[in-house]
Amino acid sequence: MPLGLEVKNVRKSFAKHVALEDTSLSVPQGQFVCILGPSGCGKTTLLRIIAGLEAPSSGAILLDGSDITARPVHQRNFAMVFQSLALFPFLTVAENIAYALKLRNFDPREQKARVGELLNLIKLPDIGARKISELSGGQRQRVAIARALAQEPILFLMDEPFSALDAELRDHMQVELRQLQRELKITAILVTHDQREAMTLADIMVVMSDGVVQQIGAPAELYRNPVNTFVAGFIGRSNLLPVTVADAKHVSWAGGLIAVNAVPAGAKPGDTMILAVRPEGVRLSDEGFAATVKFVRDVGGRIELRLACNDMEITASLDPSQWQGRNGGESVHLDFAADAATVLTP
Repeated sequence: MPLGLEVKNVRKSFAKHVALEDTSLSVPQGQFVCILGPSGCGKTTLLRIIAGLEAPSSGAILLDGSDITARPVHQRNFAMVFQSLALFPFLTVAENIAYALKLRNFDPREQKARVGELLNLIKLPDIGARKISELSGGQRQRVAIARALAQEPILFLMDEPFSALDAELRDHMQVELRQLQRELKITAILVTHDQREAMTLADIMVVMSDGVVQQIGAPAELYRNPVNTFVAGFIGRSNLLPVTVADAKHVSWAGGLIAVNAVPAGAKPGDTMILAVRPEGVRLSDEGFAATVKFVRDVGGRIELRLACNDMEITASLDPSQWQGRNGGESVHLDFAADAATVLTP
C-alpha cells in the first residue's frame, strides 16, 4: 500500500534564525491537510520544503516510502498555487491552463480537450479565450487551480490562495475547492492563518507556532481537546481560567468547584493549571459563580455575552432562547459544561 507523504524530523535554519524545529508530519493519500498558524510560524517554509523550493537543514521528505529530499522540483510532480496566483498575463486563460501540457509535449488536440475538461471542472466553460486581466478575483483563483491540476499532480500544494478575496467569495471558493478535492480524490496541503478556513477544508489540521508543530489531528479533535493554551486560543476562542486541581474530576476557581472530565496525568491536588472553556460551554444558571453582563451582541444564530466574573472577562455564546435579558448591566450566575472544558498544564 502506498504510504503518501512523510515529513521526518525536518529542521530549517536561515543563518541564526531557526524557522522549523524537528518537524514531522504524515499526509495519507487522498487527504486534505491544512497547516495553520500565525505569520512567521514556519508554515510556508514547511510547504516550500515539501515542494522542493527549499532544502531542509536536516531531516527528510519521503513519498510512498522513497526519500525525495534531494529530488528537484520538476521531478516531484507536485503542483503549487501561490498566494499571488502567478498567472501569465500575456497568455489567455486556455493558454495558461495548457502551459504545463505544452511543456510535457502533449499533442495540440489533447491540450485543447484537456483544457476544455478543466474549464468544465471549475465551472467556467466559456472563458478560455479571455485575458487574465478580464477576470474577477474568483475566476483568476479557479484558473490558477485548473492550471495546477492540468499537471495531474501527485500532491496539490497551496499557500494562502484565498487571502486576497473578500469574505463572501472566500467562503464560496473554500467550499468549491473542498468539493473539487473530494471529486478528484487528490492529496492536498494548504497553508493558512485563518482557523475558520482550516476547519472548513481539513481532514487533518497541523497547528504551528514559532517553528514547532503544536498539535496534529482532525479539526473537531483540536477544537474539543487542545493540548496547550496556544492551540486553545488559536483554534476558535477559549476562556482561559487559572485554576487549582481539587481532585481527578474537579478544579477550584473563585472559591468554587468546577467539574471536569479529567485533569492531566500526574497532576496532584493543589497544582496550578489552566482551564480552557469554549464560549458555548459557559452556561447561565440559577446558582454558581456571580457575574455581571457587560456587553451583549446578537450575531444571528447565537447571542454573545461578555461577563465580568472574578476580575476576569468571560465570553459566553448562547442560543437565543437562553437569553431574555437587556443590553447589559444584569447580575447573573454562570457555570461551565465539563465536556466543553479542558484542563491544561500552564
